[in-house]
Amino acid sequence: MDNISNTESTKQKNKSKSRAHQKKLQKMNKIHLLCLLFFCIYHVDGQNSNDIIVGKIDSIESKILGEQRKIWIHVPDTYTDDIYAKTSYPVVYLLDGDAHFVSVVGMLQQLSSINGNSMCPKMIVVGIPNTNRTRDLTPTQGPINFPYVDSLMSANSGGGDQFMSFIENELMPKIESEYPTQPYRMLIGHSLGGLMVVNTLLHKPELFNSYISIDPSMWWDNGKLLEQVRNTSLDEKYDGKKLFLGIAHTMSEAMDTATAVRDTTQQTEHIRSILELHALLDQDTKKQLTYKGKYYRDDSHGSVPFITEYDALRYIFKFYELRLEEQDFFDPESAILSKVENHYKKLSKEFGVPLKPGEAYVNGLGYQFLSMQQNEKAEKFFKLNVSNYPESFNVFDSMGDYYVATGNKEKAIENFEKSILLNKNSFSLEKLLELQKK
Repeated sequence: MDNISNTESTKQKNKSKSRAHQKKLQKMNKIHLLCLLFFCIYHVDGQNSNDIIVGKIDSIESKILGEQRKIWIHVPDTYTDDIYAKTSYPVVYLLDGDAHFVSVVGMLQQLSSINGNSMCPKMIVVGIPNTNRTRDLTPTQGPINFPYVDSLMSANSGGGDQFMSFIENELMPKIESEYPTQPYRMLIGHSLGGLMVVNTLLHKPELFNSYISIDPSMWWDNGKLLEQVRNTSLDEKYDGKKLFLGIAHTMSEAMDTATAVRDTTQQTEHIRSILELHALLDQDTKKQLTYKGKYYRDDSHGSVPFITEYDALRYIFKFYELRLEEQDFFDPESAILSKVENHYKKLSKEFGVPLKPGEAYVNGLGYQFLSMQQNEKAEKFFKLNVSNYPESFNVFDSMGDYYVATGNKEKAIENFEKSILLNKNSFSLEKLLELQKK
């Protein structure tokens, strides 16, 4: 039982009818490519060209916990989004941050930029390393009758509510005041961290938009949190919230999930408690919480985080990918602009903040349709960028390129001049001088 709840890339063939026209466009595209390359090189060399940097270590003095806490921060590279516009991002809060930080950052970077497309948003990652893991990630003081719990561990447990108060009242305000955040938040946790994810969803559902609980320790304190789930109505408070539950194979090879559920030995208590949690959530009749659980037959408690995080991101953000078909490109009558605009209206609703298609992305579509001699489409995309990013010298430069290519010298000069007004070092300066000579 592998799942317990149940493009082709666009091929673009460009045949030019006019060699002179094509050469002119190639020159324009080369200029823009060189400019983009310049920004990329500058960004890397701005640090140390021999380093690959995925984040930084910050810290916060917590009055609630009475200690200084280190936090690991990843902020996406803005130059890959909108070179000339400020960008903000959703935020992932990652428990056991030092253990999972690099893998989650790498996964987000890959999924948010596959072949120039995006299957999930670029996100800020806030990894929270532990100082006293058992204290912070358990909601109640635990028993000492479980194989993994001794008297010292039990005595140090039960600080989960205080830890979540630290996240809500100290860490979140810091992140949201010092980093370019959007309102959307996600919480990820594994094992005791997964227990903390479920506890937060149950008692503070408003804190996060989506939750990923990985092989959670639902057996903790004789299944007290599981009992609370059993007695909680997943009502309108959970409307729009999403939870993905990953379940590892933590029983003997001779057993499957059906036999594990019927087993009564302590050796299956961990997976039995998670399977019961899955059954409660999967059979919920109110259907306010968007939920999916998945059992990973080939993964242990230690190996399951990576694959769960991947599947969870794909599930939670399945609405994110903008799927453009061949017809959108090759049919001159296709309403591709409306398709792009409607997609971003949907994203704006999901993330709770107005979102616009990226300047570089729209620019690329404009030049692509210009090279395909679909001038009407090209003009619409260049004008969309002018409307969305009126303070960017680059959008007026591109608009000028469009008018040069379509033979409107007056409009080309007008847009090049606007570009230069916004940035005296604009690419438009040389183009304007060349036009004025003619």
